Amino acid sequence: MPDMDFNTTAGQTVAREMLIAYLNTGESGTPTWSPIGKRVEDSSIEFDWQTETKVDIFGDTYTTGKKATRTQTFEPCELDGADAAQQKIWNLAIKDNNVQALLNQDMLIVHLYAGTENTAVFAERYSACSVLPSSLGGEGGGSVGMPIDVTYGGTRTTGTASISNGTVTFKADGEE
Repeated sequence: MPDMDFNTTAGQTVAREMLIAYLNTGESGTPTWSPIGKRVEDSSIEFDWQTETKVDIFGDTYTTGKKATRTQTFEPCELDGADAAQQKIWNLAIKDNNVQALLNQDMLIVHLYAGTENTAVFAERYSACSVLPSSLGGEGGGSVGMPIDVTYGGTRTTGTASISNGTVTFKADGEE
C-alpha cells in the first residue's frame, strides 16, 4: 500500500472522533462492525515496543525492539442498551463467563483522517484480540459502568474501510 495523506484541512489538527475502534458483533465472514467506547471521554492506543538499550564494549549505543503490543482502555464505558459492542462483551463476560471467546475477538481500527474521506480510509483488522471487562458497577445514584481493556492481537490485516449510513465495510489490501 502506498503512503497515504491525511484528508483533513492543512494546518488544522485531526479530531479525536476520526480514530474509531470497532468490534465485530456479527460473524467472521460477514462482519458487523460496532463502535466501541460510547460515552468514553479519553482513550488512546498505547504502543509497547519492548525496547532495550545497550552500550557495547566500544561505547556505542544500540537499541533493539519488537513489534509493538497495542492496548487500549475504554473507561468509564457506561452500559447502554443501544450499544451492540457492550452487549456482546457483557454476554460473553458476565452472562457466559467465556474467557476463551473474550480472548479471541475480531477488531477493526479505522483511521478516518487517512485516505479518501469516508470511501477508502486506512483501516487495520486484528483477528484475535483480548477484549476484557475490568469491572462492573459504579457509584450509587449513577450509571453501571463496564470498563474494557483491549489488547490487539492475532493477524493484522491492513486495508481500507468505507462508511455509508453508519455501516462500515472493510476491504483488505489486495482484495478486489
